[in-house]
Amino acid sequence: MTTARDLAIVVLDVAADKPVEQGDLSLVLAGAEVLDLLDAHALALDGDRILPQAQSPTGDRLLDEAAEALLRQEPYESVEDWLWRRGRGLSAAYVDDMERIGLTARSRGRRIPLRTGRTELVDSAARRQAEERRAAGEPVLAALVSAAGIGDEPAGELADDAATVLAAVGDAVMELEAVRQRKVIEDAAFDNVWRGY
Repeated sequence: MTTARDLAIVVLDVAADKPVEQGDLSLVLAGAEVLDLLDAHALALDGDRILPQAQSPTGDRLLDEAAEALLRQEPYESVEDWLWRRGRGLSAAYVDDMERIGLTARSRGRRIPLRTGRTELVDSAARRQAEERRAAGEPVLAALVSAAGIGDEPAGELADDAATVLAAVGDAVMELEAVRQRKVIEDAAFDNVWRGY
């Protein structure tokens, strides 16, 4: 399993107690993919720039899609630019893929049996592995879970490349939250204008 898939499983597992914004999760999943591609030697980092390496299949459909999506000409893309480009709709893609491979199922509605409810994890080896990684406090997974807003900041040391990616993820999530807050303020101001008439 990949770090990105383990992250998606952990988030789905705790989503009922601590809901995560889809935009935040998509950005964090894109960051997890960068870390997985680093481990697979499909890319390298030069500062905050993503340098694609020789492309070889990883065995994970979404991770292979991510490797194919890397920009392969100079100037190479920054990690933050990658997060915004790759992250668009990524959380939904992971939910759909996990349902496709049997890691999740949709609960059925009680009154209308054809209407599906929320996505729930099934008991699987992948779920147990993700839970074990989280329980063990693996620093990278813990930092990603924290960036998604459902965990505490990890105490372990991170490699330089991982720290670079995680810093970009944190910045992107904060920027998205700032955009949300600005929208709320603008909407409230618009409502106040209309109340004045």
